[in-house]
Amino acid sequence: MRVFGIDCGTECTGYGIVEWDDACREPHLVSLGCGGIRLPKRESLPHRLALLYAELSTLLTAYQPDIVAVEEVFYSVNAKSALKLGQVRGVALLAAANANLSVAEYAPLTIKSTVVGYGLAQKEQVQFMVTRLLQLDVTPEPADAADALAIAICHVHTSQTLTLQRAGR
Repeated sequence: MRVFGIDCGTECTGYGIVEWDDACREPHLVSLGCGGIRLPKRESLPHRLALLYAELSTLLTAYQPDIVAVEEVFYSVNAKSALKLGQVRGVALLAAANANLSVAEYAPLTIKSTVVGYGLAQKEQVQFMVTRLLQLDVTPEPADAADALAIAICHVHTSQTLTLQRAGR
């Protein structure tokens, strides 16, 4: 299973691709890539969203994931920021839909609980655990990329658990 995780952000949208490799003696998670898509502040919002869509579409074509995983909408005190973030999420969902990919959504607490074991973990803790779980030599940067990898890891673990439950184990 190959999962493309997206951590939506108005300044930087993180992405991370994780694959469950069960072909080897000891099945494990593998990171296939990650990064951050920085949106130029000087451009208009419609242009930034178009750039994001083009970049995500290119990445989805290049990595050929089985599914896309994103963080659910969280509630913000600042309505304007929440609306902008919603627009970025909409672009991510559109890119996935146009690539004929299903989308799984996870609450921030669920992602952190799955990866770190604590739903209120700090960004640094998420980065540390992602680095360990994926056996990376360096911590993923920017932090948004680590968050996107965490979202993808969350989906892999959740789908494995659901598969085991369906099998009656």
